[in-house]
Amino acid sequence: MKKNMGSADRIIRIIVAVIVGILYYTGTVSGTLGIVLLVLAGVFVLTSFISFCPLYAPFGLSTCSVKEKK
Repeated sequence: MKKNMGSADRIIRIIVAVIVGILYYTGTVSGTLGIVLLVLAGVFVLTSFISFCPLYAPFGLSTCSVKEKK
């Protein structure tokens, strides 16, 4: 698995996941929508920790900085 997420992408995903978690636990977002958003937040955290987004791979996207080979 080649890393395809840069640090900015990872930080944004973690911030979004924290916000969704706060909204869910304060009761602002509830029901089915709340559960779906909570699962999505979990996926965001997981993909941030492993620096790989499976949706980026088929499209050839990468937010990771490219290092030049010497």
